[in-house]
Amino acid sequence: CSDYEFSTYIDRFHSLFYVPKHTKLYVVVGNHDIGFHYGITPYLHKRFAEAFGSPSVRLLSIAGNHFVLINSMAMEGDGCFLCRPAEMQLSNITKRLKCAKGLGTCPKGLELKQYSRPILLQHFPLYRESDEECNEPDEAPEDEKRQKFRERWDALSKESSLMLLESLNPRVVITGHTHHGCRKYHDGFNTHEYTLPSFSWRNKDNPSYMLAIFTPNNYSVDKCYMPRESTVILLYKLGILSILVYSSLSYRRYCRRYRMFKVH
Repeated sequence: CSDYEFSTYIDRFHSLFYVPKHTKLYVVVGNHDIGFHYGITPYLHKRFAEAFGSPSVRLLSIAGNHFVLINSMAMEGDGCFLCRPAEMQLSNITKRLKCAKGLGTCPKGLELKQYSRPILLQHFPLYRESDEECNEPDEAPEDEKRQKFRERWDALSKESSLMLLESLNPRVVITGHTHHGCRKYHDGFNTHEYTLPSFSWRNKDNPSYMLAIFTPNNYSVDKCYMPRESTVILLYKLGILSILVYSSLSYRRYCRRYRMFKVH
């Protein structure tokens, strides 16, 4: 989109997701923000990163918890202008985490105070064949659940997913992209992945969002369900029908009184 359209996009985002000044807001880029890997240019990447303070790879340490925010489109693994720097940044974060764990040496001035398994946040889900194994109230419809995922399009590739799981060893992975809810356990890594559904009625009848509390050794998540669009539409229809019925009955009552008045 043009720079003007992008500025209105920014304003709308901050209007919808307004937070007080003392609350920090972190943004993870998705394909609807800058495009899929093949369509991303240095300009589009830089424009979004500067507008939202959202680099391709970022490590946030908050109250002893380590959050790794990743640009999913930079996990293509083809050595492009976007992927190569992201891989280098990810390698550096891996070294810092291992150092905090007592393995290896830390880059000077970048030591972490304590180690805890990180929380990975990204737009694309880690690789899975489909949503067929998902069992959530906001999961995909049955016919969509059986559709096979395309690597690098519907989910990360097997190689990139394995690389993230092995290098970061995350305890929790939070993703989106599919517009439907899912919870998956990555056996062998002791990693739980939560795929969050769309927040908008535009993409889903029953949108939801997640609230989470993290400590260095534990976490708790709770999914909050918003009203179904179909329920709201039904209420509107019932409301309109009630108004029409009430108006019709009132009009008949008025006509009856009017005729009685004329007779007398």
